[in-house]
Amino acid sequence: MANASGGNAHLMNRVNNQAGNMPAKQEGIKALLADVNIKKRFEEILGKKAIGFMSSIINVVNGNNALKTCDQMSVITAASIAATLDLPVDPNLGFAYIVPYSGKAQFQLGYKGFVQLAMRTGLYKTMNVSEVYEGEIKSANRITGEIEFDFEGKQSDKIIGYVAYFKLINGFEKFLYMTTEEVMAHGKKFSKSFHRENGLWKTDPHSMCLKTVLKRLLSKYGILSIEMQTAFRSDQAVVNQQADTGEITYDYIDAEGGAVEEAEGVIEQPPQEAEEQAPGADKQPVQESMVEKHRRMTQSLKAEDEDHE
Repeated sequence: MANASGGNAHLMNRVNNQAGNMPAKQEGIKALLADVNIKKRFEEILGKKAIGFMSSIINVVNGNNALKTCDQMSVITAASIAATLDLPVDPNLGFAYIVPYSGKAQFQLGYKGFVQLAMRTGLYKTMNVSEVYEGEIKSANRITGEIEFDFEGKQSDKIIGYVAYFKLINGFEKFLYMTTEEVMAHGKKFSKSFHRENGLWKTDPHSMCLKTVLKRLLSKYGILSIEMQTAFRSDQAVVNQQADTGEITYDYIDAEGGAVEEAEGVIEQPPQEAEEQAPGADKQPVQESMVEKHRRMTQSLKAEDEDHE
């Protein structure tokens, strides 16, 4: 379990206060989103895009019978993570997902979401992730880890692996290649929903393979902006709030050992240390991120509420 404060705390407070003691499953998603306070929170995060975003939440739930039976407040909190990151939750787009698991809704980031968050930093010149077919690897050096690809040498439609690559505007570049067997072994080890019929590893295995190799590359060598750190912390997590302290906690119920592999040793690094993972990265002017702005805004609102109590 990982902890966090601020961010979505005020939104979750509004949800909890609105629902009172009524069991979450008895409160429909439409009723929750119709609450004026919850609507206000989404509007403060997304502005004019809030109406369309809330409609997409309803569509996601209506299109998934398993989500209908989940704790609907967990759906709201998962959606609020996507809203904070300004990513759509329409599963057809592949940026972010609201996924049911054991009666709770998880937030999951798609590989397109990771690409979007990375490119927003303005530090990447290019980024890509792709499948590798049989015959496209010309040579591999086990000592240096270098792999020479020949994309004209494709021999069949058999996918033998996946490769992610990025290049920063200062010239630093890195790639990561994983065989199909390595990617699948990773999924089996860290995802309890790997064998579930309605899990993404079953319904969309190709995108999960692309996400796995890209996420591992970015977690080790990428620029960890505030938004990216939030993404790593929230991915595959059920977001909860402590009733007594208001503290946000992340339960990684979709991973063995209670934690997602990439969430350890990456999220806790100070931002300046995280940026040093990409040698020679040009220092950029520090600007207030969307998450920081939302955190400041909700803390201010919370303080106002306390003053009126």
